[in-house]
Parts: sequence; structure tokens; C-alpha cells
Amino acid sequence: MRKYRTWHKVLVEQLADREEALDYLQFALKEYQADSDMLFFLRALRTVIEAQGEIAQLGKKTGVAPESLSKILSSEDALQIDTLGTILNALGWRLSIEPLEEVEPNLQCQSRKELRLKAGMEKTAAQLVESSSSKFTDWKPLTLVGGGKS
Repeated sequence: MRKYRTWHKVLVEQLADREEALDYLQFALKEYQADSDMLFFLRALRTVIEAQGEIAQLGKKTGVAPESLSKILSSEDALQIDTLGTILNALGWRLSIEPLEEVEPNLQCQSRKELRLKAGMEKTAAQLVESSSSKFTDWKPLTLVGGGKS
């Protein structure tokens, strides 16, 4: 008689391979970015943890009680970035930021507070340029990284 396995068991076996697990998590993160489905991402993370060595081992590596980790990963709430970073580090990975492909940054101000902050930054940058121009003869204009078009 043929033995059948559940999809979950097959997936866990496949995700025991670190490269497969990394690809799976990256896919889950892209899906989260597309549709904000935190539950899908957390399920994917739990499955990878299960495939890579269980919650108990992760608890030992992170110094967090396995019960607390289970509660965090079972929640519908978004993970805090430091919690996600700690979990990923324990799995041997890290968070990184990369540019979106062919997308112009959208840094439009949405509130008065942001407008005041932007105006304050521009004033500070202008003061810095003025003070440095009197001290240096060969200066280049300041550019804010990720600040859109200059």
C-alpha cells in the first residue's frame, strides 16, 4: 500500500534545504509587500523554522522561550523589525534593503509635520552649504540619498 504525505510534510522536507528555505521566505516577503498578508508571511516563517530545526532550537539560539516564539509567530499582528531580525539571524540570515526595480521614489509629504520636517532639513542643508562654501573652495552640492530628484 502506498503511503501518502500531507502537503505540509512535503513542504517541510523541501525547506530543509537552506537555499530552498531562503527562496521560500523571499517569495513570502514579496507577497507580503504586494498584498500585506501578514498571516501568509508568518505561516511561511513558521514552516521554515520547522524545517530548519524547530522552535525549541530557535529559542535556544535567540534566548527567547519557545512558548513566546510560538505565540509571536501565531499572532495575526505584524512582527516588530527587531524580532524578525533576531529570528532571521538565528536562522543564519539577515534583513536587507534593496531598491525597487524601475520605480521612482515617492516621497510626497502627506502632513504638516512632514512639511515642517522637510523645510527644516532644507534649511539645515542650506546653512551647511553656506558655511562650508566660505571654508572650502572646491565643494560639491549636498544630495540626500533616497530623497528623490535633486
